[in-house]
Amino acid sequence: MKRVVVGLSGGVDSSVAAYLLQQQGYEVIGLFMKNWHDDSVTISNECPWLEDSNDALLVADKLGIPFQTVDLSEQYQEKIVDYMFREYEKGRTPNPDVLCNREIKFDVFMKIALSLGADYVATGHYCKKSEIELNGETVYQLLAGADNNKDQSYFLCQLSQEQLAKSLFPIGELTKPEVREIAAQMELVTAEKKDSQGLCFIGKVRLPEFLQQKLEPKEGAIIQIDKDHLVYRPEEQQELSSKESLLLESNKIAYTHEMGKVVGKHQGAHYFTIGQRKGLNVGGTKDPLFIIATDVTTNTIYTGLGSQHPGLFRKGLFIEKSEVHWIRTDLALANGEQMEVMARIRYRQPLQKATLHQYEDGLYISFQEPQSAITEGQFAAWYLEDELVGSGVIS
Repeated sequence: MKRVVVGLSGGVDSSVAAYLLQQQGYEVIGLFMKNWHDDSVTISNECPWLEDSNDALLVADKLGIPFQTVDLSEQYQEKIVDYMFREYEKGRTPNPDVLCNREIKFDVFMKIALSLGADYVATGHYCKKSEIELNGETVYQLLAGADNNKDQSYFLCQLSQEQLAKSLFPIGELTKPEVREIAAQMELVTAEKKDSQGLCFIGKVRLPEFLQQKLEPKEGAIIQIDKDHLVYRPEEQQELSSKESLLLESNKIAYTHEMGKVVGKHQGAHYFTIGQRKGLNVGGTKDPLFIIATDVTTNTIYTGLGSQHPGLFRKGLFIEKSEVHWIRTDLALANGEQMEVMARIRYRQPLQKATLHQYEDGLYISFQEPQSAITEGQFAAWYLEDELVGSGVIS
């Protein structure tokens, strides 16, 4: 009998994942990860992880499976929280959920599970795994979940073949309503529970307050750039090589104070991210102001009026060589090679037509349509049909 350790988070998805595995004849063990215990930055008085671990315990009890809690807060602090502070300090916007899967759930947690004699680790992610034979080797595929609305393959875009080999995603074939229905039939305490928001496992954290613990507030200017500014007019270009034009598409515009007018003040450029419109507190504009760039060296935020401001859009992005990650290592591009893919630059974004171009120094992604708010530090993921084949950090 194969043994599976399920990461029970106290939510409905992982509860049903555990139940389904049990139905499939696996020996199931429930493990709750405690990743956070600094209550000074959670928003409400409720202690989210305590409530969640209780719910996880009740579910394990109901299913009659062994249950224990593991405290991974030290590893979480080091691999996720400290990394986030460093990235924000550089003016980048990290994605803690993608990192949490790569560094915690499918690494630290997986090692604990395997030390308990588990054959697999299972989670309540909405995605699917399948396998194919290539030259006598088994190659694992990460596929989008059946529920288009909930597909979470993006969050697993940094997994490796070794991690996928040991992973199971029992609810990948189901939709969210079906999952809730199974939980209700089984009278699981989590059946009606709302989906968790906020950082993976940190609970409800206000990001600026969270960041203020480490990053000192300092006042800077909010500059507004006019949509008709010369910087948005295409210059007459001599003949460019394909790499030069990719570079041009992917490069950020270097804004300066002189290019716009000061419309307000902020408390630190590193608290803000591209495409953001809340929290600027600049009134009196006919359309909302959107952040089009942040500069942490001069501590300046550049904004534009409205969601169609040209400063929000770029046709390309670049991923440094060391940050390019292929789940399907057999498909990795060699220098000078290209690949037509569907790509996304954030979790809920519909897939976009794009072309990958591999060069010595890294990978360019050139989109068919200009993309809004391409953000450094976030992950771009690329797909062939419904298979996620690779990803990388936008640089």
